[in-house]
Parts: sequence; structure tokens; C-alpha cells
Amino acid sequence: MKQFYKSNLLRLSFLFAVLFSVISVVNSCKDDDEDEYEDHIIQFESKIVNGTGSGTGTFKTIVTQVGTSQNTIFDPTGTNWASGEQFVSSSQSQLNLAANAVLPNADSKLIVNIWVDGEVAKSDTVIGSGTKSAAVAHSFLEL
Repeated sequence: MKQFYKSNLLRLSFLFAVLFSVISVVNSCKDDDEDEYEDHIIQFESKIVNGTGSGTGTFKTIVTQVGTSQNTIFDPTGTNWASGEQFVSSSQSQLNLAANAVLPNADSKLIVNIWVDGEVAKSDTVIGSGTKSAAVAHSFLEL
């Protein structure tokens, strides 16, 4: 009788171990199915506001960066520049925008914006005359 009890106890213990293993594997697979990255619509924008007085500001350089991919634009025309909308995965983690312009008046402004999903995520404004630079960075990583 003692041996019968020990063999049933051994079988029951083995059954619980197998059942626990199966449940653990199923639960861990559920967590793997979820995507940890999301797609976002981003746009880079840079503006020159000439202010009061004569003269028109001009861009010299605009640099955009998504993840490790950098794009440099030399001497864009006009006082407003915007990239096209683009889909970016949050796995890229970092967005950067820098602009360099010659501003004509003391109250002239150079404004740079990073738009994410239709809202301004980061913005910087520089005021003054002469050669000015503005830069912003946005990270998708949660700190």
C-alpha cells in the first residue's frame, strides 16, 4: 500500500510539473505577440519671420535626421520649408532638425518644429539679425 501511495504521489507531482510548464510557455507567448513599436506620422518644418524693417531672410542649411539617416538641404528657397509627411516607426527613437539662416532685422525669427501625429512635439525659436541657428530633437523612448 505504501508503494502504491508513493507511485501515485510521484505521478501526481509529475503531472503538476508538466501542467505548470505548459501554462508558463503559453503565457510567455502571449507577451511576445504584442508590438512594442508604433508607427507615427512625422513632419519637419522651418520658418523665417522677417519682422519689422526691410529685407528678407534666407535659409542657408536645413538638416533632418531620423534614427541614423541624415538629410542635408543647402540654400532652400523661400521663407517657409517643410518636409513631406512620412511614416516613422518609434523604433527609430530619435528625430533631429536643425536650420541655419541669415535674418534681416533685430526682431526677425527663425522657428523650427517637429510635428508628430499632427501635433508640434518640439519647437525652438531664435530671434535676432545676422546668421542664426535653431535645433530641436525628439525621442520616442520613454524615460
